[in-house]
Amino acid sequence: MQKIGILGGGQLGRMLLQAAANYPVETFILENDEQCPSAHLCHHFIKGDIRNFDDVYNFGKGLNAITIEIESVNVDALEKLEQEGVRVYPRPAALRTIKNKIHQKEFYKQHQIPTSAFVVTQNLGELRANANFLPAVHKVGEGGYDGKGVQLLNSAADIEKGFDAPAVLEKMVTIQREISMIIAVNEKNETALYPPVDMVVDPRLNLLDYQISPAELTEKVLWKVEAISLAVVKGLKSPGIFAVELFVDKQGDVFVNETAPRVHNSGHHTIEANYSSQFDMLWRIMLQYPLGNTDPILPAAIVNLVGAAGFEGEAKYEGLVEVLQMDNVFVHLYGKKQTKPGRKMGHVTIVSKEKQDLTYKANRIKNILKVVS
Repeated sequence: MQKIGILGGGQLGRMLLQAAANYPVETFILENDEQCPSAHLCHHFIKGDIRNFDDVYNFGKGLNAITIEIESVNVDALEKLEQEGVRVYPRPAALRTIKNKIHQKEFYKQHQIPTSAFVVTQNLGELRANANFLPAVHKVGEGGYDGKGVQLLNSAADIEKGFDAPAVLEKMVTIQREISMIIAVNEKNETALYPPVDMVVDPRLNLLDYQISPAELTEKVLWKVEAISLAVVKGLKSPGIFAVELFVDKQGDVFVNETAPRVHNSGHHTIEANYSSQFDMLWRIMLQYPLGNTDPILPAAIVNLVGAAGFEGEAKYEGLVEVLQMDNVFVHLYGKKQTKPGRKMGHVTIVSKEKQDLTYKANRIKNILKVVS
């Protein structure tokens, strides 16, 4: 039986562990919170800091393979483990490129992958010197997550909201839609593509509001989305699961926004809506089994369940019974005991042949189901 570790014990780890139950694998989690969503589902919980070299190295050295649940992990330790024969998904070199937003943008430029124009700023002084580049989006180089570390700068009046740290300033693109494409790659460099997803983003929280899969794209745009996403993944030269987030503008041009080298929020519907979920697929890759079938069983929508504004403390779910009475609706609560405004607490997947049914139910669920305290 293979021993496989996950760095991070949040909801992505939890859903990975739920899929692991089908395979001959012994699971290990490294996380500093003993109450984390993954803690009680793994075979072995090790308390430690995923950003600390010694914690990550000691955690990984007895394992066959290791994966991540979040980018902010100690890559130096993963490199050493890789040199010593532990399989790391994604490869540390790919992780190094992606976890820093500056390196990530430079990687797209170097590989001729279409992405919005950008300049790198080291501090607020350099940002002020680039006021003529606005309107733009300022993204901190390291450590941003879930909409944190991102500022929209529409005019010179907004500049002080920017980051006094190495960051990338990206020209704002007038976008018609936001698409996510999940791609699986195995050790033999074979790929499996999930159907692209249409993402509807909450402008206030800068977080995914709900999404519909498969996205309704013209053949030409679909072809571009697939070709560009594949170019990103091939360029990273690593097995694993990758979520490529893209913008489509009014002219039908496609740009890469950013890439996540792991299972991703935009793929949660695959648990019920596709033959092989993104979580199942990552186990297949890590255990060196054949890639799964990414075909959709039915079209799907996801509603993210986040902590309601004005509530902090022990989580309570309002409207849960009403939502559970709906047909073809699947509720996933992440087991987080404490809620706070904007915190991801769960998601709901809806499957249906009818697109109208998906959007109707998604909007109903958003209005009924609330996480309060």
